[in-house]
Amino acid sequence: MKLVSYLKGTNAQLGLYLNGSIYDLHAIDANIPPSMGAFLFAGEEAMDAARAVESGLLNGSLQAEPDDVPEDFILAPVPFPTSCRDGYAFRQHVEAARRNRGVDMIPQFDEYPIFYFTNHNAVQGPGEIACMPDHFLNLDFELEAAIVIGKQGRNIPAEEADSYIAGFMIMNDMSARTLQMEEMLLNLGPAKGKDFSTVIGPWLVTPDELEPFRIPAKPGHTGANYNLGMKCWVNGKLVSEGNVGDMDWTFAEIIERCSYGADILPGDVIGSGTVGTGCFLELNGTGKRLDPENFKPQWLQEGDEVKMEITALGTLVNTIVREDSNFSIMARKKGQR
Repeated sequence: MKLVSYLKGTNAQLGLYLNGSIYDLHAIDANIPPSMGAFLFAGEEAMDAARAVESGLLNGSLQAEPDDVPEDFILAPVPFPTSCRDGYAFRQHVEAARRNRGVDMIPQFDEYPIFYFTNHNAVQGPGEIACMPDHFLNLDFELEAAIVIGKQGRNIPAEEADSYIAGFMIMNDMSARTLQMEEMLLNLGPAKGKDFSTVIGPWLVTPDELEPFRIPAKPGHTGANYNLGMKCWVNGKLVSEGNVGDMDWTFAEIIERCSYGADILPGDVIGSGTVGTGCFLELNGTGKRLDPENFKPQWLQEGDEVKMEITALGTLVNTIVREDSNFSIMARKKGQR
């Protein structure tokens, strides 16, 4: 099942995406909550009701007209997440990034999965990504997959954690690298370099739809993994390609870590972290290392189109735009002591 959120009047409406059309689930069955947040908190009962609607529409036992939804009315599937974390699951990306900086692979990567909290109020869906002047100082994308939690839990073993996943999405963890690198010199963050836009979409795809793509976790790891191709284009040029199946740490293991001593809630979004080759930071570093004389680094610019695609999860398209402001926090840094 594919679920969406879309603008209907002034509301972020929950919809069922089926055969290219969007159906208002609450209009078809008033027992189904009208918003994604309320739907997720309603749990399996609401999910079963939505599946019944999907089944009825498919077999003809239920008649309903889809809503006419303009493309720019599509929101993030979870437009108001209860929190947003991002992981660090792909060894290939971590190894490459460290190799490009001339440092050894950190052994702790293989001991436990890590994550950070990002700004859940900056989550958005397809469309324009508004950036401030300082964001354009080495502006970057990050190609990722993400999950949304479907039920509350605490201290969840990885062996049980897949049952807490309500669905999967594409994630683009937008990054302002100059801001990010400056603040991380103080060993805290990322903060301002990551808090202006996290893109998810276009659908929330329920786990049952991914069963044909399920593969074993990597040796020594626990939980489901999936053979899902990942691609990113910038202005029509393919710049990144990977696979969700390359995750070393599974989402189940990341959930175990997230839930230790803390509640996870329906509507929590958790990203995988960047796939190998999944950002300009890594690609530029590799290019400069292999051809230091001739390589020219690339960063996102105003007007660029970023298109991401993951098998079975859809296509997510955004355009980079500039906010109508010249305000710069970089320009307000205090003098050197």
